[in-house]
Amino acid sequence: MKVAVLGAGAWGTALALAAAHRHDTLLWARDAAQAAEMAQTHANRRYLPGVPLPAALRVGHDFDAALAHAEAGLLVLATPMAALRDMLQRLPPAQGVVWLCKGFEAGTGLLGHEMARETGRPGPSGILSGPSFALEVARGQPTALVVAASDDALAAQAVAVFHGETLRVYRSDDIVGVEVGGAVKNVLAIAVGILDGMPQRADAWPLSPGLNARAALITRGLAEMTRLGVALGARPDTFMGLSGLGDLVLTATGDLSRNRRVGLLLAAGHPLSQILVDLGHVAEGVLSAGQVLARARSLGVQMPITEAVVGVLEGQLLPAEALARLMARDARAES
Repeated sequence: MKVAVLGAGAWGTALALAAAHRHDTLLWARDAAQAAEMAQTHANRRYLPGVPLPAALRVGHDFDAALAHAEAGLLVLATPMAALRDMLQRLPPAQGVVWLCKGFEAGTGLLGHEMARETGRPGPSGILSGPSFALEVARGQPTALVVAASDDALAAQAVAVFHGETLRVYRSDDIVGVEVGGAVKNVLAIAVGILDGMPQRADAWPLSPGLNARAALITRGLAEMTRLGVALGARPDTFMGLSGLGDLVLTATGDLSRNRRVGLLLAAGHPLSQILVDLGHVAEGVLSAGQVLARARSLGVQMPITEAVVGVLEGQLLPAEALARLMARDARAES
């Protein structure tokens, strides 16, 4: 099959690399200089240093050529959430497409499938998501993903391209749940990073958090994610799967997680502006947190952990104050 991946960041490159082992794959880079360097060196030294790209993987900068390549195959959008609307508007209306970005659009608070509908796309669309660090996928380490699409044929195409010896790809018909899980887990990963990064002081109050607190935060975060998803039309069981619990655990606890790292550095007292500069990559949780909270409030959904994260990101709360506020909430039934 012919496959075109638009976006040569870490995740787009990793999936293009995986597809290129069995399919005719073209990776499109927005930056012409980056495309030329990758084509010459067979490496993406900025985003995936130390990982060689297969000779069969072609890298280019010609957007029209990339679209033409995928005309009878699979088109994958690997841009950040902030660029998804622009990319959807540049595609032929009937072109089927699967995107990789996870989040809510800044300003509108829309998920990817809502954005596709708003831009008037009649073609099939979907998302490929799940617990996955790009570096591990690029190295060929075992990973499981889930694809949710508005069209069974498009979902089957994505499975045919990516399902193989080191990648398992499951199918779901709950595109809302898969998108909500992928978006909210980034915000919750910041929360867990903040918790884990708080100074360990026996004389502090509240007492420095430990593993008990981490387990509680992840579990109650999953409850928040599920409440929002169900209010948006998702099935609750989706959040027990790869794009919910799976992605949350990985992103909240894995050392390769950018969102977790943001939380760790916030807890250490670093300013958010400097954290984002030093990170060098997009941390979608920072961009989505306010939109998640606004969407939840509009639906009457309580998300106290997300609210605490927004307070810390906006400089309204210190990490210890955010934890104290969560611990001071009234007792209630678990739900």
